[in-house]
Amino acid sequence: MADVARLAGVSHQTVSRVLNNHPNVRPETRDRVLVAISELNYRRNALARGLVRRRSRVLGVVSFDTTLFGPASTLYGIERAARAAGYWVSIATLERIDRAGVLAAVDALAEQSVEGVIIIAPQLEAAGALYSLPAGLPAVAVDAGSPDGGAPVVGIDQVAGARLAVEHLLALGHRTVWHIAGPPDWLEARDRVEGWRGALHDAGRPVPATIRGDWSARSGYAAGQALARQADVSAVFAANDQMALGLLRALHERGVRVPGEISVVGFDDIPEAEFLIPPLTTVRQDFDEVGRRSMAALLRLLEAVDGPDTVSEVAAVAPTLIERGSTAPPTR
Repeated sequence: MADVARLAGVSHQTVSRVLNNHPNVRPETRDRVLVAISELNYRRNALARGLVRRRSRVLGVVSFDTTLFGPASTLYGIERAARAAGYWVSIATLERIDRAGVLAAVDALAEQSVEGVIIIAPQLEAAGALYSLPAGLPAVAVDAGSPDGGAPVVGIDQVAGARLAVEHLLALGHRTVWHIAGPPDWLEARDRVEGWRGALHDAGRPVPATIRGDWSARSGYAAGQALARQADVSAVFAANDQMALGLLRALHERGVRVPGEISVVGFDDIPEAEFLIPPLTTVRQDFDEVGRRSMAALLRLLEAVDGPDTVSEVAAVAPTLIERGSTAPPTR
């Protein structure tokens, strides 16, 4: 900044005023400073600026290494919301989300002077880390179930989403709905099972045994091979679109028509869902809204007058059923 001041023939205070858009700078002086900045290729040091103001304008996000559509889209939604709020994001990506890994990642982010953290914690073991976060560091959890750990929780209402899928199939006239569930240690999978089972109980319909998958199309394919051999199956709700994709392939290979003989509903609304054969009926999650609400909750903690607010809260984003060509009234 001193070099810019010398080249422009002004004081370093004037350079500071220009950089901070202070109104009390003459236009010709401002232009001279901006020319000097350009000639010297000057870049502000965000870290030094943050130390002076005691604000880094950087938030930490703990996520995990995954190609799964839901978690990856959640991370992207959070990053977009942070940028819209004027923050940069430092991401700690873990190969496996567990309690020790989450706490180590949060400690590493705290050492980078992040102002707060958002933790994507979709698995039971990761959610347990919310009870042991560093004191004084504002934190928000995403997809972490209940907020018993003291941190605000934001996520899609998974139970409601599963109910939408099941109630749609029952309304078409199907006697019951089979379910290909996600891994049991995933909170989202647990909630979707709860919604599926609750909708069937409320309608007085039989509840078939769940078929467990691992979110992959391959596990949906294996489930589809088993379901295709059962004559009493007319409707299936898969806990994500990838497993629904595998299910559709298995049914096609077995000569089972969709939706002529079996109706299929997925979950997520991946970009490819509308281009499958047939186009997939599915439950859409609004990941941008999850990002916005996560940021809003974290900003409330950052702006709290008396320090971080420890009162738990849950912000549940409503999902939407997208009806396409993979569901129809039963024919058998």
